[in-house]
Amino acid sequence: MNVIFAVLFSGAALIFLFRDPEGFLPAMLAGGEKAAVLSLSLLASYCVWLGFFEVLKATGLADKLAARLYPAARRLFRTNDRAALSLACQNIAANLLGLPGAPTPLGIAATKKFLETGQDFAAEMLFVLNATSLQLLPATAIALRAAAGSASPADIVLPTLLASLVSTVLGAALLFLFRRRT
Repeated sequence: MNVIFAVLFSGAALIFLFRDPEGFLPAMLAGGEKAAVLSLSLLASYCVWLGFFEVLKATGLADKLAARLYPAARRLFRTNDRAALSLACQNIAANLLGLPGAPTPLGIAATKKFLETGQDFAAEMLFVLNATSLQLLPATAIALRAAAGSASPADIVLPTLLASLVSTVLGAALLFLFRRRT
């Protein structure tokens, strides 16, 4: 994939150099500046939300939210493996809160536990839930809109909630429908 991007960038740069040689360097500098501003804005947002999740974990609220999700998760994942379900529930809770980056290590650990014990359906369901990512608060999208100068970056909350709810329900239903019980 890196090769493809390098070829595309090189080709575009060559075309730009031949068509507008004086505009090439200012365009590259402006693009670099925008990339740096966006990266720093996202970094700040990620730091805030990851810090928020660490506070949730330190106070035990993440475990309490995971415990509330446990009865439904037991039926959804078709397993009673408490350790794996706890990790999966924390992963889902972090996704619900829209915490960028926080769900990934939890999801990887839960998937490893599911697969180690031969619970393929549970691992597949966790993958579907992470791919569809039901979010109550889309923190990354709000941060991107704020960094782009949106007058009301949080206007995306309701459409995101509805779209992610539909995709999550549809993804889980399709997995239940087409996956044989093991």
